Amino acid sequence: MMRVRLTIEYDGTAYAGWQRQENALAVQQVVEEALRKLTGHEHTITGASRTDAGVHAFGQIAHFDAIGRIPAEKYAYALNTVLPDDVRIRASQEVPDDFHARFSAKGKWYRYCIYNDAHASAILRNTHAHVMYPLDIEAMRREAAYAVGTHDFNAFAASGSVVKDTVRTIYSVEVEKHEQKVEIHVKGNGFLYNMVRILAGTLIGVGTGKLEEGAIRRALETGSRLDLGMTAPARGLTLMEVYYNA
Repeated sequence: MMRVRLTIEYDGTAYAGWQRQENALAVQQVVEEALRKLTGHEHTITGASRTDAGVHAFGQIAHFDAIGRIPAEKYAYALNTVLPDDVRIRASQEVPDDFHARFSAKGKWYRYCIYNDAHASAILRNTHAHVMYPLDIEAMRREAAYAVGTHDFNAFAASGSVVKDTVRTIYSVEVEKHEQKVEIHVKGNGFLYNMVRILAGTLIGVGTGKLEEGAIRRALETGSRLDLGMTAPARGLTLMEVYYNA
């Protein structure tokens, strides 16, 4: 048996997230079904990130233990012949048996996209959150700096989530503007459920003036979700890359 690593790109609009669910269609289910069609065998794939409903990925990583004779590097080509158009395998390769897409990961890079204009975009409606009020990019950049470093991000955890350790290290938070498009790039060693969307919502709040600057600093001190902004819509979020040791 051979362990295969997949790099997966998907438009999450039509899916209830990455993780297989009983009553909704998830990306994991779609890829596993494609593997069954391709090989005639049932496979279970494990993803690095359990992206939420409507969240996209450019660099989701998954692994599975292959049953059959297909060479590892051929899985990308073969799977793409049976997958729907909104899911694509960008690369496939053989990895050591102890590689684990989730537990071997050392960090992740997420991008949050905003369309900042008085009117929403028809073309970008599934990939960008619409913010109609002007954003103060410099204020957002100043606010983003508070999140960088090792902190207890308990205030950034989604309501009802149960995690023993809420300490995470954020390597960088960058805010870029390209005409009406604003991108927030966040890199860190790990993230709590909805953490990036809450961070993005807070930066949007500061950028529009609805939140006072220093909201992130206050939340890190108090541990209170009430100090932060909204949970930004899922459609603006994309998992760009998962990092592993060489």
